[in-house]
Amino acid sequence: MKVSWSRIRRIGRKHLAGILAGVAVVVLVQFGLLDAQEHWSLAQLFELRGSREPMPQIVIVTIDESTFTEMNEQWPFARARHAELLMQLAAGKPRLIGIDLIFDAPSSRGPKDDDAFGKAIAFAGNVVLGAAYTKDIQPYTRRETFNFPILVLRRGAAAVAPVNMHADADGDVRRVPLMVTPEQLAPMPAFDTTLHRLLAKSGFPVAPLPTSPSILINFRGGRTTYPWVSYHRVVRGEIPSEHWKDKIVLIGPTSPILHDQFPTAFAPAGDMPGVEIHANALETLVRGNPIREVPQPVSTALAVVAGFLGCALVVRLHAFRALLAATGLWLILTLAAYAGFVLMDVWMRGMAGTWALVLGYGGTVVEHFVREQRERRQLSRFFSPAVVKEVVRHKDEGSLTTSRRLVTVLFSDIRGFTSLSEQLQPEQVEEILREYLTEMTEIVYKHDGAIDKFIGDCVMALYNVPLEDPEHAVKAVRTALEFQERTLAVSKRWEEKLGIAIRNGVGINTGEAVVGTLGSRQLLQYTAIGDTINLGARLESITKDYKSNIIISESTYVLVKDQFVTKELGDVTVKGKSQPVKIYAVLPTSLDPEWAPTVAEYLSTRAK
Repeated sequence: MKVSWSRIRRIGRKHLAGILAGVAVVVLVQFGLLDAQEHWSLAQLFELRGSREPMPQIVIVTIDESTFTEMNEQWPFARARHAELLMQLAAGKPRLIGIDLIFDAPSSRGPKDDDAFGKAIAFAGNVVLGAAYTKDIQPYTRRETFNFPILVLRRGAAAVAPVNMHADADGDVRRVPLMVTPEQLAPMPAFDTTLHRLLAKSGFPVAPLPTSPSILINFRGGRTTYPWVSYHRVVRGEIPSEHWKDKIVLIGPTSPILHDQFPTAFAPAGDMPGVEIHANALETLVRGNPIREVPQPVSTALAVVAGFLGCALVVRLHAFRALLAATGLWLILTLAAYAGFVLMDVWMRGMAGTWALVLGYGGTVVEHFVREQRERRQLSRFFSPAVVKEVVRHKDEGSLTTSRRLVTVLFSDIRGFTSLSEQLQPEQVEEILREYLTEMTEIVYKHDGAIDKFIGDCVMALYNVPLEDPEHAVKAVRTALEFQERTLAVSKRWEEKLGIAIRNGVGINTGEAVVGTLGSRQLLQYTAIGDTINLGARLESITKDYKSNIIISESTYVLVKDQFVTKELGDVTVKGKSQPVKIYAVLPTSLDPEWAPTVAEYLSTRAK
């Protein structure tokens, strides 16, 4: 199949905004400039989806404000107090206990405090202690460490794992790592991964761990989505032991004064406790339903397609329909993103597609508007505002393409203008011409004609272009009659001002001509050429010889004879024509007093 490069270039020009929109979105995505908006859209999806019922097995023991008030202790609490907590929990035989606290230094209260806590950890037998991964990056050094619990505590623990939160660039926590992988240290399973492994080992049904290095947390909700039990109530034995049977108990601070709170999708104010984030992450791993992100190349490709479609809608549809279609397309994309998120836990980065659609659609609208305004300015040189509006509206119908068509051409000039101009100053000539041609242009436009050109004082006008007009010949004659009337008014003003009188002659012919945008590569003009045009010019030149202000050809006469008073002038041989041409005068019944006797005589003759 032969490729038409001109057709490809033409399509490319029409869809340039869509192509540029796609390129822009690719650049924005590659440099992460849409990440903030995409993260916002993810938060909106969570909000629209709403909270979901959490696993009943997960319970959070909170170190909250009421605990500080009721226990009347300063932080950090005595580790013997933590031992009391564990003993109360262990009595209820929970399945697993995770502590989101760091005990990397001996207690300030002495070894007995640590021993009591260590014995309680060993007695429970299912406690996962928290560790902290830290890194200190200096200009020439990089220091990474794991801050583990002291030996007396960790030797009785079921496991030790880092509890660090991993926030995105904007500070929000959306992901949880499955492995903590320092550059200088051996990798270590993260806290939630470790809890998942121990649950599986205990026989609790869990989904397989994902193979990715991190997952997007499928948050069940905001604060207190999981049941909270205050630390002091457990220590005091206010909670029955059976409450903890087979529970997964997570212990951690929820009071703001302990600075372990983070912004999340359900907590944009930054008040989601770290321990509850771990609860959400653990349930995500247990259920095996992390938020799955559509691969970036796929979402980017969809965005590029959206941008191209936004452009194509404007190119192929009228403005209002294009707007409706673009809005509909955006709604489809939005609903698809929402449905995928709610039904399949799939996150499609929708902002890239939205921006591509907006840029493709908006850019094409702006480009079309600019081009249309340029076309209007160009067309207004030839056509009336009403015709320009119609031409622009029907431009897809090829009204301005070069073709052979039936036209009526009108030529008009000021009689004796050359000798008249010799009597005047150039400025006066310019002033007369400007006033005269302005008046004539208004008349042509009034009757839906097109100004082809001005040749000095000569006006060339076309009718039945660029749009079909069955009244073209009639409108041309009406233009000629009004020319006479307006010329008399202009002449009267200049007679009073300079003592000069002006008259004009008009020649009109109807026939086929080649009409369109013609000229050189450097200069194009909308015009008409052919024998029809030449004859129209010849008829105007003989008006003085026949002492007639308006002369029309037989082809025009046939179309207007029932609407105007005309007089046959006979046959005339004009330059460029081998056969004589029958011509007629159009009589102005009420315009010029000097014509009144002639018109009266002619009308009385016709009546007989």
